[in-house]
Amino acid sequence: MAERVQQPPAKRLCCRPGFNPACRQGQRAGGVLCGGPGSAPGGSGKTHNPESLLDIAARRVAEKWPFQRVEERFERIPEPVQRRIVYWSFPRSEKEICMYSSFNAGGEESGTSGENNEETQLPFLRGVTLLEGGWVDNVLQVGFHLSGTVTDPATSSQPEIICSVSVSFDRCKITAVTCSCGNKDIFYCAHVVALALYRVRKPEQVKLHLPISETLFQMSRDQLQKFVQYLISVHHTEVLPTAQKLADEILSTNSEINQVHGAPDPTAGASVDDENCWHLDEEQVQEQVKLFLSQGGYHGSGKQLNLLFSKVREMLRMRDSNGARMLTLITEQFMADPRLALWRQQGTTMTDKYRQLWDELGALWMCIVLNPHCKTEQKCWWLRQLRRWNSVDVCPWEDGNHGNDMPNLTHSLPQGAHGNQELRPHRTVFTRAIEACDLHWQDRHLQHIIASDLYANYCYHDNQDGSLFDARGWPMWHEHVPTACARVDALRSHGYPREALRLAIAVVNTLRRQQQRQLEHFRRHKKELLHKGITSITNMEGWVGHPLDPIGTLFSTLTETGRGAEEGANTCLDLSVQRLLGEGESYVALAVETALIGLGQQRVMPDGLYAQEKVCRNEEQLLAKLQEVELDDTLVKIFRKQAVFLLESGPYSGHGEIVHRESVPMHTFTRYLFTSLLPHDAELAYKIALRAMSRLTHLVYSNRTATRLIPLCHSLLIEMLYEHC
Repeated sequence: MAERVQQPPAKRLCCRPGFNPACRQGQRAGGVLCGGPGSAPGGSGKTHNPESLLDIAARRVAEKWPFQRVEERFERIPEPVQRRIVYWSFPRSEKEICMYSSFNAGGEESGTSGENNEETQLPFLRGVTLLEGGWVDNVLQVGFHLSGTVTDPATSSQPEIICSVSVSFDRCKITAVTCSCGNKDIFYCAHVVALALYRVRKPEQVKLHLPISETLFQMSRDQLQKFVQYLISVHHTEVLPTAQKLADEILSTNSEINQVHGAPDPTAGASVDDENCWHLDEEQVQEQVKLFLSQGGYHGSGKQLNLLFSKVREMLRMRDSNGARMLTLITEQFMADPRLALWRQQGTTMTDKYRQLWDELGALWMCIVLNPHCKTEQKCWWLRQLRRWNSVDVCPWEDGNHGNDMPNLTHSLPQGAHGNQELRPHRTVFTRAIEACDLHWQDRHLQHIIASDLYANYCYHDNQDGSLFDARGWPMWHEHVPTACARVDALRSHGYPREALRLAIAVVNTLRRQQQRQLEHFRRHKKELLHKGITSITNMEGWVGHPLDPIGTLFSTLTETGRGAEEGANTCLDLSVQRLLGEGESYVALAVETALIGLGQQRVMPDGLYAQEKVCRNEEQLLAKLQEVELDDTLVKIFRKQAVFLLESGPYSGHGEIVHRESVPMHTFTRYLFTSLLPHDAELAYKIALRAMSRLTHLVYSNRTATRLIPLCHSLLIEMLYEHC
């Protein structure tokens, strides 16, 4: 963050129109410690004393109300009440301070320890070191302003440096920081971290005063004059010109300063109209992103940009409004990248690494607009921004090939053979987020799913396609699958893991039910379909390789919960939603079954080299995750079940008896399925392998690149069978 030596101007004007000096004389002492009389529990060492009603009320007010509203609401606020509000207004958690001073919360980026390791240079860890080393001095809190000095100890390469640090705060958020060190970065410097952590960890050692305007109210005319003259005398070289200018304006009857009621106080906290958010240096965010983009294809720059995207997700998870703000700044710099226009003019494509950054950008905007608790005006503002970026000629297209064959997210545009492709607008990386702005969370069934672990209907036996519950009475959620999974991702991203898990289970229940009904339908009409040779593909938009990565989202949501349960974490979360699992089921088993359903889906091979490579890359990533799961008896049953579905589901399965000539080949998935089933059910494993080989002869692609896959797939399958035979 660009720490500036100059203190920002006061946010609001302070005055007391009906102030009576007589009622306040003698009430205010010079200053007391934060942890003095009436301080927080534990300050006196008596850990079993109940918290006072004053502290409980002051803490709630300090979290929610700007201090100006408190002053306007009550004509006279007793000094002890003011002190407790000011005391509780400083952040009490180190988590947010860590978030704004390092890439990962909790210092997770710390790897193996070692000499001169980069982790030791992270601002948060350096700040902790300075604090624990006793390098923080002269800490003073005046109202909503904290100041102090932090010393950088001397090293072999540089002398000792003393930095003056100040921090402004409001409603448990740090709203402004300044430091004389001169470092410029997105994150808080180590000196700001050290001062803030000093106040969090040692509040009883910080001398606390009320806002300076409150002290001035007590003074007589002689005391005020002495105060001003001493202040000028001590700092005459810095403040004398400003003091004289202010004196001239005050003495002038018609000056602007005399037309304003009150005077600014930088220690009096925020005004009612000020936005309550953590300090984020927008200029530095823009400069850093611009720098990373200008470095082109260097590995380090791409890594840094991915870390910034992770920081946005971390902010969203903490429900910090700066997440959307930071993503907006990043997007503006991406849109201003001069290479976009150059690539368009030359007719060349961007690199895969750069393209993946754009994909992540679009996915993050989906999470932003699908925030279940965002305000309407916020969503409208985001929609205007997205439409503005979407209308720019150089905005990258979704499929990486300037095509528009993907169906519309909300099904409001014509699809398939019935849609006029020439009339349809091209789809950019922001199109899905724009369409998602029309989605809402007001559906009663959806609200019941995410709000309660007990939402079920065990007497429900409706077997229609739109059933709200499955045969077991557990809820399902019928929606365009990638959209439903985008909701799951949004809930996870915005810090609602339990709600995300409930919806994920409902979506998986729906996929299971859909798969069963597809099998039943094909069995009923098998002769007719085989006789007619119908090969119309059932899904033009595959779930593996999809821009929203629906299967990956479900898999991650379920496996993270499963691993947390195994390690003893999130026990309450595990037990609460455990009742939505069948007998013998687990989150990991559900995740594996979901992955098998997605990988076995018959889907069309997309146009464009990048889109095809993305399908293969996502398939490989998903298979790598599956290979990390150790198979047990329950998982073997799931593998057998899904293998039968694959063989008998006809046009719905990539291994079915009817395969569209442009469907995605199944060789990589078949190889994994074969090796997993072979030790447990060799006959079924060989059926899967032979079916995959026979299907390859029917695949014909209009794209030459995709056509080259067929001989490769065939040779891989033959090699696999040869090895095991």
